Amino acid sequence: MKNFIFLSPNFPPTYWQFCRELRNNGLRVLGIGDAPYDELLDELKGSLDEYYKVGSLENYDEVYRAVAFFAFKYGRIDYLESNNEYWLERDAKLRDDFNVSTGFHSKDMTPVKFKSKMKANYEKAGIPVARYYLVEDLEGCKKFIKKVGYPVIAKPDNGVGASGTYKINNLKELKAFLEDKPDELYIMEEFIDATITSYDAIVDSHSNPIFETGNVTPVSLLEVVNNMEDSCFYIRKEIPEDLRARGRAALKSFGVKSRMVHFEFFTLNCDQHIGKKGDIVALEVNMRPSGGISPNMMNFAHHVNIFKIWADMIAYDSSEAANSDYHAFCGFLGRRDGLEHKMSDEQLLKEYADHLVLSGRVEDALSGAMGNRMFICNFDTEKELMDFYKKTFELK
Repeated sequence: MKNFIFLSPNFPPTYWQFCRELRNNGLRVLGIGDAPYDELLDELKGSLDEYYKVGSLENYDEVYRAVAFFAFKYGRIDYLESNNEYWLERDAKLRDDFNVSTGFHSKDMTPVKFKSKMKANYEKAGIPVARYYLVEDLEGCKKFIKKVGYPVIAKPDNGVGASGTYKINNLKELKAFLEDKPDELYIMEEFIDATITSYDAIVDSHSNPIFETGNVTPVSLLEVVNNMEDSCFYIRKEIPEDLRARGRAALKSFGVKSRMVHFEFFTLNCDQHIGKKGDIVALEVNMRPSGGISPNMMNFAHHVNIFKIWADMIAYDSSEAANSDYHAFCGFLGRRDGLEHKMSDEQLLKEYADHLVLSGRVEDALSGAMGNRMFICNFDTEKELMDFYKKTFELK
């Protein structure tokens, strides 16, 4: 029996389903986390062969001892994974130390964690990238901005999501950014007038996609986070062929094997130096599933079980569960507590009852980017989806 260690299997809360499907496929599933066992979901408890609680997942020595305990008790560790961006480097170091041959190792981390280093692999795949500058001082920033113009975007070179991201519109804001930014390496990029779209895939051991989908984020995640606004994004009914081609080229360029990935691209809103309106250019790669509720939305959109497809990939390097004849637009609407809308929650639930597939509170840890209350609906056409957003996004 193969041993699979799942790091932090309780977060996001839906991740217990990865564990269940692994166990259904005959793997021994061993969890390591910092939540007390009694606080785990019953579904997660039933999906683990054993759970080891550590005081903090941030403490490498504690986590190392937990892995060593499982290795001593059950033998060689075949897989170690968290499917979580925050723990990618931790996962890689543990694979180094316990000679786990599957998955990324520390030597592989630079081009998949540092935004400045991702660009070379995107370019190797023939995908244009935004111009950038690794922030050193005011004069260097001014020289870069003289070349690309305002606004510019500054964010941690090794960061997660929109956390710590700045949009800088003038010299005053530039000076404030340099005074306020955390003491870490920042990358400054030219502003691209575009809509964020993604290529999401479950990939076999030969860098071939078993399952593909993608999402679109019509509103700026930066504005959602920084201004505490409502949020929305949707899973596409079908992937455009140009996006599929870009995604597959990136899989090969980055050497992705036996993973679920979330590659982010820009679809240009107008002609720019980087390309023509509608062209797809690079943003960044995330070597883990799309965050939050996205895996469930993929299930709703395509009538599949993402968690099973992923577990089948681990166990069999393929999955018949990836095949489906049903496809829809699955839209997420996140509303922020304290904001009033022209259509109330109650009206929304009534008017869209036939389309609603899930509603409820968003986990506090995810609410910064997603809002506090979620409403997820399926639609046959993109027009129906856009009409939904037009009616439900309006504030009083």
